[in-house]
Amino acid sequence: MNMNQPLLKPCVAELIGTFALIFIGVGAINNNAGLLGVAFGHGLTIAVMVSATAGISGGHLNPAVTLGLLVGKQIEVRKAIAYWISQLLGAVIAGFLLVTLLGTASQSGVEAVAGGTPDLNGIPPAKGILIEAVLTFFLVFVVYGTAVDVRAPKIGGLAIGLTVTLDILFGGPLTGAAMNPARTFGPAVAGVHWNNHLVYWIGPMLGGALAGIVYGRFLIKQDP
Repeated sequence: MNMNQPLLKPCVAELIGTFALIFIGVGAINNNAGLLGVAFGHGLTIAVMVSATAGISGGHLNPAVTLGLLVGKQIEVRKAIAYWISQLLGAVIAGFLLVTLLGTASQSGVEAVAGGTPDLNGIPPAKGILIEAVLTFFLVFVVYGTAVDVRAPKIGGLAIGLTVTLDILFGGPLTGAAMNPARTFGPAVAGVHWNNHLVYWIGPMLGGALAGIVYGRFLIKQDP
């Protein structure tokens, strides 16, 4: 894709922000931070990176968020495609860098990154898709309610990061609570871990699109 200068800068911001999420998220899991530590590792990263990139790209950092905003007519198709490419590229770069950093005498870097890739924990794929869809709906709903809607208080990435945190506290033990196809795709490529991979595309994209319909097409419109 031939991206002109106005589109290049937002794409670089999306790449960096998504890179940070995968880098910290997989690292927190590898460091055995526990459920609370993993939840805050992801949530704090999203909070600061959404705040840092909001003025440049809108701080999506997630293909499901971009889809939700596309469905709600908040972004054009061309830009959405460029964002998706940037987000996935940032995730893959983070995954391969982690492979080089996390290897130890007892565990290869590939194994470490594979262990940080979201996967189902004893539940069927259909239930995993539903959980990921609901959690992502909450996330994109909050994006609309705190960052997109002109009536909303603009509190940076704080509310969005906290939503990621609370979603992981529920969904982490079940699906890993990815809520983000890039969060799964990057480590899956680098860690060669493709178990139940479609769950982490179908669920989040469904949830994001539904939030785009509910908030972007309905709730965001003020009554006459």
